[in-house]
Amino acid sequence: MRIGLVGKPNVGKSTFFAASTLIPVDIANYPFCTIEPNVGFSFIPSRQPCPCGTLRERLEEDGRAQLSDDRGGSICAPRTGSCEGHQRYVPCMLVDVAGLVPGASQGRGRGNAFLSDLAECDALIQVIDVAGTTDIEGNPTGIKATKEQAIEQALAEVEFLTGELDAWILGLVKDGWSRGARRIQAEGVKGFTQFLQERLSGLGATDQICQRSFDAFAQQHQDMTSPWDWSDDVLMLLASSIRKHLFPIFIAGNKADLAPEGVLEHLQSVLPTFTPCSAETELALRQAGKAGFITYVAGDTTFNLSEKQQMSEAQQKGLSVLAERVEKLRGTGLIKLLDQVLFDELQRIVVYPVQDESQWTDGDGNVLPDALVVQDGIQAKQVAYKVHSDLGDGFIKGVDGRTRRIVGADHELSDGDVLRIHSK
Repeated sequence: MRIGLVGKPNVGKSTFFAASTLIPVDIANYPFCTIEPNVGFSFIPSRQPCPCGTLRERLEEDGRAQLSDDRGGSICAPRTGSCEGHQRYVPCMLVDVAGLVPGASQGRGRGNAFLSDLAECDALIQVIDVAGTTDIEGNPTGIKATKEQAIEQALAEVEFLTGELDAWILGLVKDGWSRGARRIQAEGVKGFTQFLQERLSGLGATDQICQRSFDAFAQQHQDMTSPWDWSDDVLMLLASSIRKHLFPIFIAGNKADLAPEGVLEHLQSVLPTFTPCSAETELALRQAGKAGFITYVAGDTTFNLSEKQQMSEAQQKGLSVLAERVEKLRGTGLIKLLDQVLFDELQRIVVYPVQDESQWTDGDGNVLPDALVVQDGIQAKQVAYKVHSDLGDGFIKGVDGRTRRIVGADHELSDGDVLRIHSK
């Protein structure tokens, strides 16, 4: 599962990526600072508490030795991510794709190389400049934008990305269109959706996506004349419908702390998936936390100053500015947006495979070492395959770690479940 960070150059995509992953990347004030996509993991708080809290309560009730209160009482041993106060942090892959410019579908900028990078992503976060500090190609304007200018520029960014994606898909559909038209005539809608799936399989299009896309297109285009008579405008409607189902786009309104008054409220009213963000603030907070100047948990709306670290006057002033930004925006928006994409749009849940259903440990005695981010509705045998192909091939049964109930291969798991897998 991959979430792509996209948008025109110089809007803060690389800063968003660095703030989310703490991976050093080139961040500069010029277009195409990023050429090849950066790939890394952000760790997102799971929505359900880590089961180690339940396990701790059970162990204490059984009269076990007093457990350590390090990490806020968490007793698990994450192999990846972390757990603080029974809040488990799980991985989410981010791809920072090089800046897009108008005309990419015709080869401008990185052209099809950019679009091919997007083809591997399950959802897109478009980072836009809501402060109006750059033009449509990502060049700094050097002027202080008015509310109207900032709104116009932000909406133009959104429109040009969807326009480029629509044009790219249109080109793929039109290539071999006469064959597609014949399949509609001979096989009906089923044949046509199969044609679309064949043409767009490289973008991750499935039969289900193509069927939903065609159904939505048919509702818009009521006058179903012969397909070979469809104009480019009609085919563009089809391409747009495919894009909406193939590439769900969420808008990160970056530089929100610099936006003219009224811009954020207007964009929230017209863009359903808009979230105000300040990637620069999030990056500064994480770096200050890493240096020991503050205590900050990613996604929080406040942070605390460290009493142990001596700070210069300039450092104190800088942290005061960050505190004002966080209070104004009620956070930085990054984790909130990633949470929405991961758990709502992509419908992921977190499950915990173990080898001991009583102690919730692996073979080495580590407590709840693995937290798998999987599709909602996943079945027990499918989880076994996620752990190891041999476990899936030899699957016998599962045991629900919370209830100790035996479950079969088709048992659907819920968010926060603990599962022991028995295999040949």
